[in-house]
Amino acid sequence: MGKNWKMEHFKEKGIVGIYFFLRVSVILLLILEIIRNNWNNVFICILTLILFLIPVILDKNFNIELPGVLEIIILLFIYSAEILGEIQNFYGIFKNWDTILHTLNGFIMAGIGFSLIDILNNSERFHITLTPIFVALVAFCFSMTIGVLWEFFEYGMDITIKTDMQKDRIVKSISSVNLSEKKDDAILVSDITSTKINGKIDGKEKEIVIENGYLDIGINDTMKDLMVNCIGAIIFSCIGYLYILRRDEGTFLHNFIPLLKKHKRHKNVNKSN
Repeated sequence: MGKNWKMEHFKEKGIVGIYFFLRVSVILLLILEIIRNNWNNVFICILTLILFLIPVILDKNFNIELPGVLEIIILLFIYSAEILGEIQNFYGIFKNWDTILHTLNGFIMAGIGFSLIDILNNSERFHITLTPIFVALVAFCFSMTIGVLWEFFEYGMDITIKTDMQKDRIVKSISSVNLSEKKDDAILVSDITSTKINGKIDGKEKEIVIENGYLDIGINDTMKDLMVNCIGAIIFSCIGYLYILRRDEGTFLHNFIPLLKKHKRHKNVNKSN
């Protein structure tokens, strides 16, 4: 029965083909990773299947209806981040893969923040009406807050478990006061051809040569992620602002705006009258 109401949800959206393809491909990959005894990838596959249920949970448990276009974006985002990004190493193969996903993350999180405040704004239980610009601003701030918290999580994982979620980068120049004798003036080192690192790997002293530049420890990746998250959040906030001004479900803007199902039905009844 649970499977039926899940499939019915996607059939109503007209995206059952996309959902079926993504879900089957994850299940097949899950079986393959079990055979390979790669339990880290097995966990990622299971997590992906769970995340695929987010639109259904919002629909059935919280009565929030996601437009088909936004729902497809969310499903593809989950698949691209977890399956293509982590398991198939698209983060390493394609230079801008991480940038694209963080931009989409900013867009999606702004959509969630916008829907929450807009639903409250139209609820009979709250006696306050927020202006369109304020709703858009809240959506932007919500998205940026989620983006910052995610960067906190990446930094925490890198520090405690020694992962590389922040993705170190090779840079050609650095500017640091630590290179100055008085420690009060930043010294610029440009056109770096290589750097050497002396340390221990598996308990053994080793010298590592970094070719073509200096190894940046995560800061460039973090700041880039936050900037593209900001771009995605701004794009959705503008869409949300224009939608509130018009409240016209016939425009393309409606394809990106989550709605409370009761509120949507109420609007449709008014239109038919």
